[in-house]
Amino acid sequence: MINKQLITRRFSRAVESYNREAVAQKQIAYRMSDMLNHYLPRPCGRILEIGSGTGFLTRRLMETLHPEKLVLNDICQEMSSCFTDLLGSGQATFLAGDAESLPFPKGQDLIVSCSALQWFVSPELFFERCNTLLKQKGYFAFTTFGRDNLKEVASVTGSGLHYRSLEELEEALRIHYEIVKAHEERICLTFGTPLEVLYHLKHTGVAAVRQQAWTKRDLQDFCDKYARLFSDGRSVTLTYHPIYIIAKKRQ
Repeated sequence: MINKQLITRRFSRAVESYNREAVAQKQIAYRMSDMLNHYLPRPCGRILEIGSGTGFLTRRLMETLHPEKLVLNDICQEMSSCFTDLLGSGQATFLAGDAESLPFPKGQDLIVSCSALQWFVSPELFFERCNTLLKQKGYFAFTTFGRDNLKEVASVTGSGLHYRSLEELEEALRIHYEIVKAHEERICLTFGTPLEVLYHLKHTGVAAVRQQAWTKRDLQDFCDKYARLFSDGRSVTLTYHPIYIIAKKRQ
């Protein structure tokens, strides 16, 4: 089950540490920015960004696409503090709240999202709604995560999010969109110990999938099993499995 209140609390607590710890998410946002710069026509006047976070993608969008109007959304109101310059100058507006239910302005040239849709109850319904928000020749672009995402943690704890495959996402999109570009990759991070993995997850908000508090026994069991399964004797691994899709609204 997706607990939106828990997600909000965990990511709100990670605002100060996110830029330092979210190395994979930053790499993913920059790769998506490069893809958009390559595949999108100009001008791109109106952009809606879903799950803006601290602004990894936002800053690149401002530099490369130069939108006339940029609407930023995040489930955490606290994230707005990362955009005081843009909001103060009138270059952007910020709408806090759950993107699955929040009303957004229509007439967008681009709706874009990085590392957020895996937290949605129904991405498929959101795909449909985005189609109604786009202009006739509008684009919908996003990154989310595939089934190997954080596979080490899922193996040790037996819990995690339900991730859709690239093929499932493409199938859901084809009703309303033409796929312009779609691909996936694995990003493997290394840490000295399993405790460092947990620190990383906590300080990026990604640990929002676990509701109960860790006991000392829980931590010891996690570390022992993680080290046994995913250590090479010097470090342990953590896998991210990003999926990148750029789609164009069907005429």
